[in-house]
Amino acid sequence: MPHPQDGPGATPADTAALPLSAPALDGIRRLTALDTVRARIALAVDLRLLTPGEKLPPTDQIAAALDVGEITVRRALTSLCRDGVLERRRGRNGGTLVAQRPARGAVGEMDAYRGQNTEVRALIDQRLVMECGLAHLAARNADEAALRHLKQLADEMDHVPTWAEFHGCDERFHLAVAALTGVPAATHAYRSVLRQLYRYYLPYPLDALRQSNREHHALVDALRDADPAAAADIARRHVEVLHKTMFVGLLEAAEQDPR
Repeated sequence: MPHPQDGPGATPADTAALPLSAPALDGIRRLTALDTVRARIALAVDLRLLTPGEKLPPTDQIAAALDVGEITVRRALTSLCRDGVLERRRGRNGGTLVAQRPARGAVGEMDAYRGQNTEVRALIDQRLVMECGLAHLAARNADEAALRHLKQLADEMDHVPTWAEFHGCDERFHLAVAALTGVPAATHAYRSVLRQLYRYYLPYPLDALRQSNREHHALVDALRDADPAAAADIARRHVEVLHKTMFVGLLEAAEQDPR
């Protein structure tokens, strides 16, 4: 099955919130699917989101998390090994790992992401506005079956072994909350913003992701209590933190404290 980043264009659902000609996509749109994988993994290493010696998930999981084809991921990992960012180990405990002394700044494609601060922040704010409203409406409509499904996804995120698997559960969780509103147009628009923001998704430490999952659990509780105000406030806090924890915030922090 083709993936949106593997082809020359995106689907209408990907572009409803911001057209392809908008600045938010200009910086990364000139990159090939291979370049985007190289840039995102190398940037995660540069920002120490992936640490020396850390083993990467299987290629099929990375492909799903980064929304590209598995062959593209294999080629990207091979090239990053040549660049000294990653390394391959053989044997029972082998695989593709972050190099013990990874080359930093070695992947020029990262610059396309580094220059997108304003655009990414705008997407985060779009998600903030929409997610608060969706959570508010979902609290009025959630039924027991939906709540069980959301709780199951949050429980699964407490135990998945890789950032790639967490990302998949996280996407399903938020889209399931949006679907509870009973407003298909709002769900469609939210999905578009979410997918555009996911174009900038980087691997992230699993411990930090599990911390964020506490808010998923809290949101389920607010939905069960049919408390729209609490649900909206949890959604606000959950999204606002992206300004600091997505790479745009981490790059600014690194510039202020280069240690």
